[in-house]
Amino acid sequence: MSEKIQNKKINIGEVNTLKIERDTDFGYYLIAEDYNEVLLPNVYIMEDEMPMGSLLDVFIYTDSEDRPVATTKMPYAKLGEYGYFTVVDYKSYGAFVNWGLPKDLFVPLSQQKEHFTIGKKYLLRVCLDDQTGRLFATQKIGKYFNRDMKGLHQNKELDVIVLAKTPLGYKVVADNQYEGMLFNNEIFENIKIGDRKKTYIKTVRKDFKLDLSLQPIGLKAKIGEAEGTIIQLLKEADGELPFTYKSDADEIKKVFGMSKKNFKRTLTELIETKKIELLESSIKLV
Repeated sequence: MSEKIQNKKINIGEVNTLKIERDTDFGYYLIAEDYNEVLLPNVYIMEDEMPMGSLLDVFIYTDSEDRPVATTKMPYAKLGEYGYFTVVDYKSYGAFVNWGLPKDLFVPLSQQKEHFTIGKKYLLRVCLDDQTGRLFATQKIGKYFNRDMKGLHQNKELDVIVLAKTPLGYKVVADNQYEGMLFNNEIFENIKIGDRKKTYIKTVRKDFKLDLSLQPIGLKAKIGEAEGTIIQLLKEADGELPFTYKSDADEIKKVFGMSKKNFKRTLTELIETKKIELLESSIKLV
């Protein structure tokens, strides 16, 4: 387990690692390296697990008087992330949504693309007003998409949240920064707005959008299929089979239905991911 590192400064909307500095009637005061401090209210304090001077991971947001406050609870989405939030209150100047913390998250009227309805869920991005230091949510997410596609390539794995349904499929936000699409003819499971899924890049488009798939593409897909075959046959054989990298190609094809080259490549993948163990004269489920 990596050692905790104290934050240099307190960052609103993020998880901060801060030092427990002093005890007061209201709770613990936590400090960053720059000696700025924030209150962790009594309701979150477990003294046996929070000794004075230790480092603690907390989420920082602002209270009803716009003062930074710490909590050990985590919101449904942090600064720069997307969430599917339920509207709990509506005023003439904006809406309030439940994001998993005692103080609801504000969605200004100017950040709504439609009239919000209490009890309904909306896909929103958590943002920070640099002038006031307040967190807010927006439905107008287009300007936040990243147009720098460096490092993206076919089969790169990305986590997505489903944004909207279209005639072609589902719009998604990938890794909290890219706009992407899952196409209807490649979806073989139930999907709804707000779902979080693991996807694979099919195509990095020239219009700075991504075509995505719920299944690996090409060679990676073949390896995944081969892995499933080997694991299933091992299970049927009580977890062990008399095959190794040196096994006869014809025997491999007869038992596993794949070439020796594909078999060896798949064995390597399974061994590296610690799903099987290679013995002197056999392979065995871990």
